Amino acid sequence: MRRTFLFCLFLLGLSSQVQASQIIVPMDETQSNHLKAYGVSFWVLENGVVMEWLLNYRGGSFLFPHLQTIEEELVIRGVKYEILTDGQVNSIRTQIGNPEVNMEIVQLEKAPKIAVSTPEGKQPWEDAVTLVLEYAEIPYDKIYDSAIVMGALPKYDWLHLHHEDFTGQYGKFYAAYRSYPWYQKQVADAEADAKMLGFSKVSELKRAVALNIKNFVVGGGFLFTMCSGTDSFDIALAAQDVDICESMYDGDGADPGAQNKLDFSQTFAFQDFTLEKDPLKYEYSNIDGTDLHKRNETTDNFTLFEFSAKWDVVPTMLTQCHEDIIPGFMGQTTDFRKELVKPNVLIMGESKALGTVRYVHGELGQGTWTFYGGHDPEDFEHRVGDPPTDLNLHPNSPGYRLILNNILFPAAKKK
Repeated sequence: MRRTFLFCLFLLGLSSQVQASQIIVPMDETQSNHLKAYGVSFWVLENGVVMEWLLNYRGGSFLFPHLQTIEEELVIRGVKYEILTDGQVNSIRTQIGNPEVNMEIVQLEKAPKIAVSTPEGKQPWEDAVTLVLEYAEIPYDKIYDSAIVMGALPKYDWLHLHHEDFTGQYGKFYAAYRSYPWYQKQVADAEADAKMLGFSKVSELKRAVALNIKNFVVGGGFLFTMCSGTDSFDIALAAQDVDICESMYDGDGADPGAQNKLDFSQTFAFQDFTLEKDPLKYEYSNIDGTDLHKRNETTDNFTLFEFSAKWDVVPTMLTQCHEDIIPGFMGQTTDFRKELVKPNVLIMGESKALGTVRYVHGELGQGTWTFYGGHDPEDFEHRVGDPPTDLNLHPNSPGYRLILNNILFPAAKKK
């Protein structure tokens, strides 16, 4: 149940005695529930209270005014916190303000309005972002193709793309799952949506969706996506006027010259990639680095980059974590071959041994985008039909923290 505190602004205006202490939520290894801490932070912002993010201080801690309602919320959600005096807070500010120290303070002011692009009937546990949003109790709206092509995106600040296939090939599940009822329903629903919206093919609808999302970013939106929502999105942008789908996907053959007609200037992150032409192979292109992994859960990991908190504030926010080496996890698109990443793209996490990057970020127009490879940070090799991940068992997941960094950072982006 969500509680509101209508008297917050009144309390914030009280005498200095009320302001004699503040609440710090440490985000280092001492934190009992990192993921819920983001949920409380979002809740505080929703209720009009300004807070601070202490970048690189004790794992990227949060600092709140000492209000009883906030303290109660932290207790209810099982988040560890400490009460600090003004003197202690001033000491922390002095430490962070030292130009020799790689720390910074960012003020967060307004909770972003969040949308997740996901088809009807999908459950939260089928996508890591919706799963962690539910667990952290962060509100979001579900929208999909029809809403996007009809102009709904400007209502939102932040958009996540469910593990989608923007190429119109239904995830290239045809070879393994074409006889399964869920796959047949997915195809039927997609074809019906395309027809209703005036498109002759699903691939044409998906490209229109991709273009609307691109315009959303150019206009100032924040885009985040994982797994196949990354490379299939860029492929759709590169193939705007090219048929890359074989007959089992759209009723006619692919353009035999499709590869040479791709326009890499239209993409966000990738260039010079080669399409996977075999319609029965579970892969879109050579962007994905899945085949480079040996699937050894104990050794498969990636490393976060360290940025200058005082100069590179955005990537510092996006990489806040209590661990620098993050356990890896597979997906249809596990990570990205480094040589195919555009030179202007900011790499935030990589596997040097494999020559792949996992976590990348960029700007386009007035907005930003972030791509994160892999399916589920706490399910190493998630497969169709596997049971859902229970985040109650992973409240300190570093891989999931990276997702939640992206949800909070728009609250500070315009500062």
